[in-house]
Amino acid sequence: MKHNFKNLNIWKLAIELANDAYILTDCFPKNEEFGLKSQLRRCSVSVASNIAEGSSRSSNKDFNRFLEISLGSLYELQTQIIISSNRSYFDLSKLENIENKITELQRMISGFQKKLKL
Repeated sequence: MKHNFKNLNIWKLAIELANDAYILTDCFPKNEEFGLKSQLRRCSVSVASNIAEGSSRSSNKDFNRFLEISLGSLYELQTQIIISSNRSYFDLSKLENIENKITELQRMISGFQKKLKL
């Protein structure tokens, strides 16, 4: 069953999170341009992209596989944000906000997966 990804709350939050990641990394040092900054941005985009791509699949099983990839990218994003925070690349007040969104999206994707399996 195909889903319109633009109507999915998980996709909407993933887009918001990707935008947040871009804003967060704007202040990273120049030496991280092709390192952590680039990797963090790519995995944040991967979350929403895999939700969109999976939504086009003809079976819920296939869609679920793409949601698993999105979850993996979320955990990757969370790890990279922690590393960036440890390097003091951004203010700690920003850490709590973005981590809360990541945790919420992880919960939402897991819940959506359960609905797909019904």
